[in-house]
Amino acid sequence: MLNNNIQTFIACDSEYDDAKIVLFGAGFDGTTSFRPGTRFGPPAIRNESFGIETYSPYQDKDMLDYSYFDSGDLELPFGSTERAVDDIETRSEVILSDGKVPFMIGGEHLVTLGSIKAVKEKYNDLYIVHFDAHADLREDYLGQKMSHACVLRRCWDILGDGHIFQFGIRSGDRDEFRFADEHTEMHKFSFEGLEDVVEKLKGKNVYFTLDLDVLDPSVFPGTGTPEAGGVTFDELRKAVTLVCSKLNIVGCDVNELSPVYDQSGVSTAVACKIIREMLLAMS
Repeated sequence: MLNNNIQTFIACDSEYDDAKIVLFGAGFDGTTSFRPGTRFGPPAIRNESFGIETYSPYQDKDMLDYSYFDSGDLELPFGSTERAVDDIETRSEVILSDGKVPFMIGGEHLVTLGSIKAVKEKYNDLYIVHFDAHADLREDYLGQKMSHACVLRRCWDILGDGHIFQFGIRSGDRDEFRFADEHTEMHKFSFEGLEDVVEKLKGKNVYFTLDLDVLDPSVFPGTGTPEAGGVTFDELRKAVTLVCSKLNIVGCDVNELSPVYDQSGVSTAVACKIIREMLLAMS
């Protein structure tokens, strides 16, 4: 049982027992390889979420008609990557043990590993749908295996071949793309092939991880590793709605907002709207 958070994402203030989806923040950027700042993502998203509406004209759904619970941010130790991942795993385990879906807001992408560990413990036959600019399939980064540049490789260590489906990837070293050719299903540059993958995964347990830098930097400049050539907001909105409405999502996360790199607040507003669409599509 988790306690109410004082400040919540818009409309995520239901009682814990009533909610099927439970949000929590994991503001960690201890392994960020370029520009740090994702530790400030969760509170920025909460603050700015009240600038959007609870109603989605895209889906004709209103968050006020559903029950969501925001359990607040974890206080993660920046000096210990392993402890941070363990703490995320523990929070996810609590949510899962109560029959609910953990919805994590990062934080750099390594935070996904903690949640994946917990979800895999409960759902043995687990699949990952991954939206990102970067492959994140390195064996190590500067000698470190626990890095946001390696997070999908560490997930592969847990799940193995045939369980990871990647979309929007447009950056990585040569070995990552060669690894993907043999071990994951990678759809480079866009969401082409997503509908087929959704059909393939229907009825299976799916973890959805969204790195917001899959968006083009002209849409989403507020991120630590911007990569030109990304998708538009509307392409992402349609893709997340498809995944979250058609698949059995047993855990998910949205990560890599660094609000300090976009003083206009546009990137944070984009993140808020995508989270709203995901929550409504999962409801």
